[in-house]
Amino acid sequence: MDPELCALLAEMNSSEGALDQSGDNELLAVLDEQRGFFETLRLYVGIGIGHILPDGADHILFVLAIFLASVRVGALVWQISAFTVAHTVTLALAATGFITPSSSVVEPLIAFTIAFVAIENLVFREMTRWRPAVVFGFGLIHGLGFAGFFGELGLPPGQFWSALIGFNVGVEIGQLSVILVAAIVGYALRRWLRDPAGIAGYRSWIVRPGSALIGLTGLWWGVTRLL
Repeated sequence: MDPELCALLAEMNSSEGALDQSGDNELLAVLDEQRGFFETLRLYVGIGIGHILPDGADHILFVLAIFLASVRVGALVWQISAFTVAHTVTLALAATGFITPSSSVVEPLIAFTIAFVAIENLVFREMTRWRPAVVFGFGLIHGLGFAGFFGELGLPPGQFWSALIGFNVGVEIGQLSVILVAAIVGYALRRWLRDPAGIAGYRSWIVRPGSALIGLTGLWWGVTRLL
């Protein structure tokens, strides 16, 4: 099991004295059927948030790439909703054993989805009509990435659904936190650029450079994950 995950769970349970230094067996003992539904839910919400903030750099960049192309709230809501539904579906399917994703395939694909969305931001001045469908498809891939992490946790017997729901809620809280911070920073930059409508200056100074940086990062990650 991932040592960083063990440390995270140990920290989250330290106030209860639930974990000691004896390793994975004690970790799994904590996450057993005697832990209540809401207690397990709370624990996995925290794990889901931590998977995005600060550990989910690829998912953060994907959400930021979506955000940069969405100067209208409605367009952003459509895309984030599509992404949420999609990754929830594949996370649930993988967690219940209906599909078995390979991390060697999923991780490079996630990186290339980041690059694709960022490059699309550079090519098209306005959000394309097919963007929500593209985001939905890419959300299915990101859900497989979430599932890989979720499957490494060692799920508590008898509390599968509370763990799954809690983890997914935590992921959404993390993503919405990224969007909120990006919106605040974006608004401040528009004011600074004297472009409150968010059209010319914002696109030239924020959207294009930001998308270029995100796209290059996604391409680099994709190539290195294939090697």
